[in-house]
Amino acid sequence: MSATPLISVVIPVYKAENMLDELYTRLRDALETVSPQFEIVLVEDCGGDRSWDVIERLARTDPRVVGLQFSRNFGQHYGITAGMDQCRGDWVVVMDCDLQDAPEEIPRLYAKAREGYDVVLALRGKRQDPLLKRATSWLYYRLFSYLADLDIDGDSGNFRIMSRQVVKNFVRMREQLRFFGGHVQWMGFPTTGIQVQHAERAEGKSSYTFAKLWRLAMDTILAYSDKPLRMAATLGMAMAAVSLAFGLYLLASSLVHRSPIAGWSSLIVSLYFIGGLIIGILGILGIYLGKTFDEAKKRPLYIVRRATPNTVLRED
Repeated sequence: MSATPLISVVIPVYKAENMLDELYTRLRDALETVSPQFEIVLVEDCGGDRSWDVIERLARTDPRVVGLQFSRNFGQHYGITAGMDQCRGDWVVVMDCDLQDAPEEIPRLYAKAREGYDVVLALRGKRQDPLLKRATSWLYYRLFSYLADLDIDGDSGNFRIMSRQVVKNFVRMREQLRFFGGHVQWMGFPTTGIQVQHAERAEGKSSYTFAKLWRLAMDTILAYSDKPLRMAATLGMAMAAVSLAFGLYLLASSLVHRSPIAGWSSLIVSLYFIGGLIIGILGILGIYLGKTFDEAKKRPLYIVRRATPNTVLRED
């Protein structure tokens, strides 16, 4: 393990015990067409199955496989962060463990990167996912791109190759809320993409429920953008202007026609509407304050419970 690998492959692992052997075999065969100097970094995120046992066995068989296991479930993007912290390759590939990302595409990603790009995205084209997941994913990326002022390509997932310079700068960003794609896009290194095959999930189903996806979407949008605050301020000013204009109209109409101003029902409805709007805006402010509180605590992003013997742990 003293030689620096040409390529490191970082893979967060969650409930994948039945897929890891095939994943390793396909990765080994694909990477050896590029160089025998590679490493596969598997980060087990405490899925509750035997994935860690498989990782330990693979590491004993092939020293190019290194493994980390978290102390508890931290999440996919924290797993990617841990792998990026520990990997040593000149080029780093990030991919999922469910075999929807084809290891056979890595040589094509590497060849494209050698043309002068620091990041090459694997564009999935026609995704082999349910219609609802594809639709919600498309909506999320459009909304995120608008609010965060970042052009995130919805056809790309985590699967990509990056130069060591990109990885070195990525690991400098230690904010608590992790969004791998957004972090990489924000850095602005020369980026391109190539079309790849997106396979159906080998077995089981995604661990991302609708509730988890909704929470991730809200967290990442609020973490990357203050546009919701600016939109709330603009809405408040617009409502104040409309209310003032309407109030002046009612006053003028009452003076001209010498009639009392009526409409208690509309007044009550307006009060409820404005009250709800104020509570909503205060809620947005509270969420931003909560994120600031989380950052101020300076807790580690993840905790490693154990690692394979051939892993030299670097400090978080």
